[in-house]
Amino acid sequence: MNTGNQVAIIQKDITDDVNRSLTRLQDDGLILPPNYNASNALKSAFFKLQEVQDKNGKPALEVCTRESVANALLDMVVQGLSPAKTQCYFIVYGSKLQLNRSYFGTQAVLKRLSNIKDIWANVIYKGDIFEYEVAGGREKLVKHETKFENRDNEILGVYAVVKSVDDEEILTVMTKKEVDASWSQSKTSQSVHKKFPQEMAKRTVINRAAKAYINTSDDSDLLVDAINRSTENEYEERVDVTPEEVKAEHANKEMIDIKPEAAPPKGQPQADTKSDSIDISKFDQEMDF
Repeated sequence: MNTGNQVAIIQKDITDDVNRSLTRLQDDGLILPPNYNASNALKSAFFKLQEVQDKNGKPALEVCTRESVANALLDMVVQGLSPAKTQCYFIVYGSKLQLNRSYFGTQAVLKRLSNIKDIWANVIYKGDIFEYEVAGGREKLVKHETKFENRDNEILGVYAVVKSVDDEEILTVMTKKEVDASWSQSKTSQSVHKKFPQEMAKRTVINRAAKAYINTSDDSDLLVDAINRSTENEYEERVDVTPEEVKAEHANKEMIDIKPEAAPPKGQPQADTKSDSIDISKFDQEMDF
């Protein structure tokens, strides 16, 4: 059997699994974004996956477990993301495939939450005039004035504004030092942070700003879980954004019915799950984050 046929069979089997799981989730109340075509998104994802490799240059579909591929793709469709729109991408993490969102993907998925009307972020450059205040225990933007030429200056910080359904605007500010500290825990290649510092900084602050809203949303737990997993996938040391009471309530829930991977017998070493330092230059050229 040639490689092309093998990929086609893998694609069909996993797509069938994901579609069955998605149907069950929709029966349980999951609502996908209007005009979102899950089938097209899955086709686009498999096209992209054929370009993804581990640190040894082996194809992701060859080294990653079937369960991890299926779960990554299900997280993608639950969030209504599409690789064709550069809203998400995939990385190899040991023998597992994991989904990461781009800056645009993070914005899109957060706007789906019922308690968020809009969310945006801006970079603070050296030479900008930036002022904020703390009112009622919450940070609020007072002023941000910038000039076009400042975009080539040193980045001093970044901020995000979440606009709630009640039109309240909540500010989250991060200094460049805080952004760097977050990036130091990231699985994403540091070359991406250096190549796209503005957009990667925006994504970082948006993720931080959204934490309080994600787990207080009235939206489907399945959507919230998928958002949290994709956020946590970005870090070497997992950043747990789920409150203890929520974890306890959903401790026995599983995302899909795909059989979980068996743990190695007692006495045998655990599988190496250290993040692969993969060369992501192939999609660097395509993604605007």
